[in-house]
Amino acid sequence: MPRRNRPQRHKINPDPRYDSLVLAQFINKVMWSGKKGTAERIVYGAFAHVEERTRRDPMDVFQQAMRNVTPQMEVKPRRVGGATYQVPVEIRAERRSALAIRWILTAARARGGRSMAQRLAQELMDASENQGTAVKRREDTHRMADANRAFVHYRW
Repeated sequence: MPRRNRPQRHKINPDPRYDSLVLAQFINKVMWSGKKGTAERIVYGAFAHVEERTRRDPMDVFQQAMRNVTPQMEVKPRRVGGATYQVPVEIRAERRSALAIRWILTAARARGGRSMAQRLAQELMDASENQGTAVKRREDTHRMADANRAFVHYRW
């Protein structure tokens, strides 16, 4: 990390179908080896599955899933006098959404069988109903931060 200046944030364009910046970030995270068309096909296919199964707007399901998975606190290791403490800290907004996106995709990729679009659709539906692997990850993170509240005075 540079000591003098913060690096310039790369500006991304909203996705063409729903005009959403968060969805564009999500598509970019799905993308492997620069194959954006394939990533868009996977995400929009997942949205079609969500709409077919829930009869709700897939963008609403996606936004609800993101809200349910987004963490508020996390723990960071802090060395004080030879001991390492897990200090709970609040997460800034960009990192919150990045973690939520990463957790949803990791959970979807870990699911077995079927196509990626179907696995992603199932994970989004589970997350929007406050269940599934990604939501469990957020709860574990919050539980860890809550358990280490005693070390909050070591925050820097």
